[in-house]
Amino acid sequence: MTEETAPDPKAAARRAAFDRRKAAFDARPADPARLLREVLAAHRGRPLSGYMPIRTEIDPRPAMAEAVAHGPVAIPVIRGAGQPLDFARWTPDTPLRTGPFGAAIPETLDLIEPEVLIVPLVAFTRAGDRLGYGGGFYDRTLARLRAARPTLAIGFAFAAQEADTLPTEPTDQRLDLIVTEADILTPV
Repeated sequence: MTEETAPDPKAAARRAAFDRRKAAFDARPADPARLLREVLAAHRGRPLSGYMPIRTEIDPRPAMAEAVAHGPVAIPVIRGAGQPLDFARWTPDTPLRTGPFGAAIPETLDLIEPEVLIVPLVAFTRAGDRLGYGGGFYDRTLARLRAARPTLAIGFAFAAQEADTLPTEPTDQRLDLIVTEADILTPV
């Protein structure tokens, strides 16, 4: 097999993880963000970024809505391929529009720099490795934010999205904590 036709290990890992995530989404408990709210309580007042869930992603919005009472909360804004994310202030009442790549973003962009990020993902390992969608947005963003100040990356996913190992690259940014509907995991 030539290098050009070699299978992409990340693509295979994503396909398997999407299947596991879909099954977990269909069987999700009534309050999958319960433990995330618990974790975020320790970071009240710090600028926080969440995300607007798409398709079968676990929904962080209940925890984000609670965090709004204690400090600024934002959601990611994609500026373009190859660029880090920006973050626009969000509340549960913020009017949204469709942004690049179909992600919902605030109609008015009041940008903030988060210190705590709830990071969406396709798969994770207990070591803190994260498999995203392949655009590298969070890797570039975390590298930029972590170069400026301590930045906490909390992976939020269904427990079924855990993998024993994932293919990684030197530019991949690790998670500091992983929260699922069933557990809080500190990478070792």
